[in-house]
Amino acid sequence: MKKILPLLLALSIALSLSACGMPSDASSQPDDSRAPAGTAAPTTLVYGSADYTRINPALDEHCEINLLLFNGLTAHDGENQIIPGLAETWEYDADTATYTFHIRDGIKWHDGQPFTADDVRFTIEAIMDPENGAENAPNYEDVEEITVIDEKTVSFRLSAPNVAFLEYMTMPILPEHLLKGENMQESSFFRAPVGTGPYKLESWDVGQSIVMEKNEDYYLGCPRIDRVIFKIVADDNAQALQMESGEMDLVLLDPRNAQTFANRDGFTCYDMTTADYRGVLFNFWNDYWTANKDIIPAVCYAIDRQAIIDSVLLGQGMPAYGPLQRNIYNNADVEHYDYDPAKAKEILEAAGCTMGPNGFYERDGEEIGFTISVMPGEQDRIDIAQAAAQQIREAGIHCTVELPAQIDWGGQMAGLIGWGSPFDADDHTYKVFGTDKGANYNGYSNAKVDEYLTLARQSDDPAVRQEYYGLFQEALASDPPYAFICYIDANYVAKSTVQGIAADTVMGHHGVGIFWNVHEWSIAQ
Repeated sequence: MKKILPLLLALSIALSLSACGMPSDASSQPDDSRAPAGTAAPTTLVYGSADYTRINPALDEHCEINLLLFNGLTAHDGENQIIPGLAETWEYDADTATYTFHIRDGIKWHDGQPFTADDVRFTIEAIMDPENGAENAPNYEDVEEITVIDEKTVSFRLSAPNVAFLEYMTMPILPEHLLKGENMQESSFFRAPVGTGPYKLESWDVGQSIVMEKNEDYYLGCPRIDRVIFKIVADDNAQALQMESGEMDLVLLDPRNAQTFANRDGFTCYDMTTADYRGVLFNFWNDYWTANKDIIPAVCYAIDRQAIIDSVLLGQGMPAYGPLQRNIYNNADVEHYDYDPAKAKEILEAAGCTMGPNGFYERDGEEIGFTISVMPGEQDRIDIAQAAAQQIREAGIHCTVELPAQIDWGGQMAGLIGWGSPFDADDHTYKVFGTDKGANYNGYSNAKVDEYLTLARQSDDPAVRQEYYGLFQEALASDPPYAFICYIDANYVAKSTVQGIAADTVMGHHGVGIFWNVHEWSIAQ
């Protein structure tokens, strides 16, 4: 697993910021000269986006653009509950742990070909294939058999119950007729994708823009906004400047830039709650933690989470102590590792560390310290890491921050990690903390964690799930994979002409989710 991690995460995230530019016709202001007399002028939404190296929803989970181009058999509503998607209905046979889905009439791919149950089987089998290295593979590891009953009916027989399975069928489906026999990591399809979603790809100017036009055959009705442009912009500061100049209609900003638009005419600020947390990931494949795992609780106690929220996030967030704080199965009674520098030093000294001449603890003649690697481009991550490192140094641990051009997930000492899902508790826990699972990027392994997560996903009884997720969180807190720091808000800024954004929906990792109802949005003229 360690050997393929750098490739997997680089491809699964697939986001790197670059310099921006935009054709002159990308403005959100419509060209009235092109509209026939007596008709409304075409509307365009320009969204400030990070860059994409590919659009591959089966392997890249956190891409906002997936919601515009693709659909799953199931979908989420504004309260993050499961509703029908491409499947109009489904049944579950508890005796055989089998789900059977019935696909809507008339669904077509953007190229006009019919959508069928074979496309569903193809997509899930591709994710399950270990050769494809999908971090989402653990979501389907209990699928024993996929049966295409007819063009509109497909069933999944599981080896054991998985109450989150309907959640995982929100997975965007890919077209078999365009991908059969293709390399699922490198196919050119993922730079010219064809889906069933509310928008279809019009053009992609790499490093500049991704232009989409409305899908008039969309199963939920023709979208009201004619075109959506993802404008590729280098960083938060540049995005804020272009929002200010009117070159964008919607953007996700860091708190400092977002606050400059508060209470200003012509703009609406959406401070949206997320299930998205940040923490210091300890890389257990790195030999440093083999010798120094016992100092991790000291690192956790050394972090003043509220101070980071106040200074970096401007108060927009909450202290984090675990992965399920936005979930109904959260266990608030676990160890929070609240800021306690005296306790951090007590742990270090109990582990045999002594203060060295440079103001940092030493053990066996070696200074205690580590480096946090941070992906460049996200200023809030960089600021969170810098603030945490300063606090850790004040506790006597020599902690520094680096911004490598590419993260070495298998070799780094530590990283500023982000995860979090507003959906079923199984999401972003089983595959993230389970031993050798697809999104476990730090080699964490705890037999109790594995046991409790498995038992929790196999029961549909809320009381049973509450018990096992509570035990999972206790085991995780006793053996921390991360030093959890904070949950962050998603600070979206939009022109006030953009209408239809569901402000109360809880966002996911990277603030993803705002486009869940984009087909209903409109732009006032």
